[in-house]
Amino acid sequence: MKAFFHQLFDYNFYCNKKLIASCSEMKSVPDEVIRLFSHVLNAHYLWNARILNTKIDREVWQLHEVALWAEMHYQNQRATFEIIRNTDNFERRIDYQNSEGRMYSNSLQDILFHIINHSTHHRAQMATAFRNNNLEPLTLDYIFYKR
Repeated sequence: MKAFFHQLFDYNFYCNKKLIASCSEMKSVPDEVIRLFSHVLNAHYLWNARILNTKIDREVWQLHEVALWAEMHYQNQRATFEIIRNTDNFERRIDYQNSEGRMYSNSLQDILFHIINHSTHHRAQMATAFRNNNLEPLTLDYIFYKR
């Protein structure tokens, strides 16, 4: 299970790094891309904090400057790799409060998979935002990453 999640988060790291590099080279990043990628970074941070039971000092839809994305992304990935490395039970339940104040409980493996799926979902939306702004979307398919 650890190898599986390491592989998925390596892929996530690769995709997000490519997106950050692309946006860092743009004179003007589309507002929708800024909104969505900031959300991806925030959500990943929030899930790590819930798993680690640490203080949350970020809002789920808080916007961030492109110049801050790389460090935020690195910190998210580093925390997640530590979670994976230090976990012996991926079925362990994580009790947490969502952004609306409701209490939930999910397994660690479900939360980790959710982080990956959530990021992929929003990167697809960003690809649409790229096209809507006459920009070529990045090729971020998993199979291309594995080749």
